[in-house]
Amino acid sequence: MMKTNFLKFMIALCFSLVISKAATAAQVLHVATWLPPSHTMNVDFWPTWGKWVEEATEGRVTVKVEYGMGHPKSIYDLVEDGVAEAGFSYHGYVPGRFKLPQAVELPGLGVKAEAASVALWRVQQKHFAKAHEFEGLALIGMFTHGPGYVHTIDPITSLAQLKGKKIRIGGGIQSELGERLGITPIAAPASKVYEMLQQGVIDGVFLPINEQKALRLAEVAPNVLKVPGGMYLGSFSIFMNEDFLANLSQKDRDAIMSVSGEKLSALAGRLYDEDDVKGEQYAIEMGGNIVEAEKGGKLSQEFQKISEGLEAEWVESVKDTGVQGQQALDELKEIAQNYGN
Repeated sequence: MMKTNFLKFMIALCFSLVISKAATAAQVLHVATWLPPSHTMNVDFWPTWGKWVEEATEGRVTVKVEYGMGHPKSIYDLVEDGVAEAGFSYHGYVPGRFKLPQAVELPGLGVKAEAASVALWRVQQKHFAKAHEFEGLALIGMFTHGPGYVHTIDPITSLAQLKGKKIRIGGGIQSELGERLGITPIAAPASKVYEMLQQGVIDGVFLPINEQKALRLAEVAPNVLKVPGGMYLGSFSIFMNEDFLANLSQKDRDAIMSVSGEKLSALAGRLYDEDDVKGEQYAIEMGGNIVEAEKGGKLSQEFQKISEGLEAEWVESVKDTGVQGQQALDELKEIAQNYGN
């Protein structure tokens, strides 16, 4: 009888342990990505955040990157609908939805990606959040890529030569610049530009110089025209599914946010800065033709003239959001240009 009771006790104990283990099993946070596996976002960024999350939650939440999730503009909906628990995307892919972050894209900021990313995050929290542009999503970071330039199949030494050429744009401030430059704009995600250039569908692209290596532009668009400070920056957001976050314990929600926000934004910007250095070096090694306009020279003055009035237009365009656009823009510049001092 005692043996029978002991056996029953051991079975109950084992069953209890199995149930307890299942209850405490790590929750998997699936991240939707649209860039190739070789890109710094997938090689460095997500693995780093994944390690931070796992450590902060003591293994209760793990991060898994999922590829082939569709066009980057659909990532916002995929995450909001719970198809993936987190993701990132470029604001310009969804015209009209994210007007405020375009402040950081305007020409003339004159900083690299890390400084711009931190400035954007801080201004988002202080000024832009009240407009609820990210309603339905839990915003956990914002960042920019490095200064954007023109990459072309044929050499370009003057902005006037771009007139009429088919140039891929990503949206946002790029669209405004493209119109002023007189290009024939072709909208497409960055992940498609190699194929489009290879097939001659487009003559060039607006992208940062890191993509000479990351997207293999050195093979199909080896000519890069650099304007001092860049022609624009591209802004992105990083976000999570609200329900997934809400269903975690308060301890794990706090843990995830402790390794997100400004810390995560700075990481993304810093990685893009590092990638820009690698991309330019790679382009040079591949025999690329990089033309850098002289600061204050004819080409720089030409670009300055083309971009005149963009700031005023942005300020006017966000009046209906309830945000004091000029105040926010001035603060963004101050933070970015003094970052690290």
